[in-house]
Amino acid sequence: MGQYDILFEPVAIGPVVARNRFFQVPHCSGMPHLVPCGHAAMREAKAEGGWAVVSTEACSIHPTSDARPTPEELLWDDDDKSHLAMMIDAVHRHDALAAVEILHHGAAVANRFSREIPLSPRGGRLIRHRDPVHARRMDLADIRAFRQWHRDAAIRARDAGADIVYVYAGHEVSLPMQFLWRRFNDRSDAYGGSFENRVRLLRELLEDTRDAVGDRCAVAIRFAVDELLGAEGITCDGEGRDVVECLAELPDLWDVTVAYWANDSTTARFAEEGWQQPYVSFVKTLTSKPVVGTGRFTTPDRMASMVRRGVLDFIGAARPSIADPFLPNKIATGDLDAIRECIGCNMCVSGNNTAVPIRCTQNPTMGEEWRRGWHPERIAPRRTGDRVLVVGAGPAGLECARALGARGYPVLLAEARDSLGGRLIGESSLPGLSTWIRVRDYRQTQFLRMPNVEVYPASELSVEDVLEFEVPHVVLATGASWRRDGRGQSRLQPVDGWEQSHVLTPEAVMAGTPLSGPVVIFDDDHFYLGGVIAEHVARSCGDVTLVTPAAEASAWTFATLEQAKIQTRLLELGVRIVPHRTLVAVLSDAVETACVFTRKKERIDAQSVVMITEREPNDALYHELTYRAEDWKDAGLHSVTRIGDCLAPATIAHAVYAGHRYAREFQEEASGGFARERMVSPTSARADTASA
Repeated sequence: MGQYDILFEPVAIGPVVARNRFFQVPHCSGMPHLVPCGHAAMREAKAEGGWAVVSTEACSIHPTSDARPTPEELLWDDDDKSHLAMMIDAVHRHDALAAVEILHHGAAVANRFSREIPLSPRGGRLIRHRDPVHARRMDLADIRAFRQWHRDAAIRARDAGADIVYVYAGHEVSLPMQFLWRRFNDRSDAYGGSFENRVRLLRELLEDTRDAVGDRCAVAIRFAVDELLGAEGITCDGEGRDVVECLAELPDLWDVTVAYWANDSTTARFAEEGWQQPYVSFVKTLTSKPVVGTGRFTTPDRMASMVRRGVLDFIGAARPSIADPFLPNKIATGDLDAIRECIGCNMCVSGNNTAVPIRCTQNPTMGEEWRRGWHPERIAPRRTGDRVLVVGAGPAGLECARALGARGYPVLLAEARDSLGGRLIGESSLPGLSTWIRVRDYRQTQFLRMPNVEVYPASELSVEDVLEFEVPHVVLATGASWRRDGRGQSRLQPVDGWEQSHVLTPEAVMAGTPLSGPVVIFDDDHFYLGGVIAEHVARSCGDVTLVTPAAEASAWTFATLEQAKIQTRLLELGVRIVPHRTLVAVLSDAVETACVFTRKKERIDAQSVVMITEREPNDALYHELTYRAEDWKDAGLHSVTRIGDCLAPATIAHAVYAGHRYAREFQEEASGGFARERMVSPTSARADTASA
């Protein structure tokens, strides 16, 4: 018996059977009803890749549960079944089970689109939103209506072809969870007060769903067994355990996690693989039904261990299934080196939180399966035998060389440094970011399988060197460098005094340049780097002030669910956070800042200053080559192209995507962009009906 055979055993879930233990739990996609073809293709790739169960994201069941602008699935009426059925049919084509998660958000949404009044166990202000609206307290008639909406949605899911229908009580966004909260539910009727009363609605929903779907579908429950709030919230040794114990045999499957979403989907910076185990391991001792749990599992040995030790029956995954939809198949065939391991950066989550389709740092095909026709494992063969020189082995260059190599093109990859990786080398050395080097390691490992890809480290190329290669096509992926002068979003001109030697870039800090305290970090970038550099410096220098024009540290990390954790960690380390201020001048022993509103100036002592503001493309070689265009013909050179940060600095995910896109489109006919899903206007629909 192979060491991973246990992961490929079939498991019964009520009336249906999963062909193995790989379970893609519900996760957002930024597409569903808005981009149904794209959504179906994305989920289908996972079914094809070996996931035995593929779930939707949360499906809102009624206009009083309207989360927009966040894009999510809808099951408000029968018309919504068609796009759900499209996704379910796609999953079924590959012998996988389709699971549909239905929910009502209760007091966690403002119903901005529907303009319905939000519903709540107690009324009052909303849970997650600062919108100037209140929820209304549900009476018994409202609860009966809600149960009917939930039942109707379960029937629609069944009729659309679902194999598993979820009852959702995970995180703060679900009405049943809001009824469970002692701190929130102040009712004195049959749905409030005692534990038995507060769990009543959840029990009724399970019973209603079972009655609605009959023996056609399994009924699953997703439940957060711990909110990580201590005695104030649900805990795995308190009412979390009580819920599992009293409802143990009602569902056919327990999908257990922790709340809130920012905890459940904690980035690698703040949690290790499998970190949820201590919270969920009790569940199987209380129920005979199969249990699925998550933990950003990327290691097959850990997956098998979770099953062997009786912690879980299914290996649940959202992010690892995004990074590699074919992860199960690769484990089954023993091709472990081909797995694109999730790095835990939460770029996938950022798509949903910024209301756009999902994307992934490791997997550039994620979200592009339908609209660009990109398959995660298949790529068109080469058109010619033309050689391609890729200059720069950062994220863009690595993926460009890998994908071109997979197509069969002869590729030369030249890197100025001794090691491949570009910006990944320095950034993966920072606190909590060690997994980011997987972006390099996966691609570097693939080169070993490709005799058509030649790698030249420690090879900084000049114009003459490039021309001497006599290759027809050159791709410049030479990255970008952080500016030292402070120019950025809040300052369009350099900061006075930036030329002084104690003003440093992030690259200098990552390279180990000594800093003298007090240290001021000016973060006008607003993503992760300002916060993680502050953490890094605070652990060695101690006296650190983070100045930012934003309202909080690393403000854009709201999209990756990290901002609160970053702010908390910096405060715990003693970092002084100074919001709403921009940098005006660097003095010999201080910086001068100005309020972004009043322009009132203040001084902050500083012996070292780190500028994290804007990056400048390293495109000198490109401009030198274009200047020498008259020499191209003699060298057999036909094209020179910039990609990634060398063209326009952005995230690592953008760079990987740029490298992949170049390789996909190289010598292919112009596609005219990506496919779009278009709604038929009511006028056109009426005209079509009349003509028919």
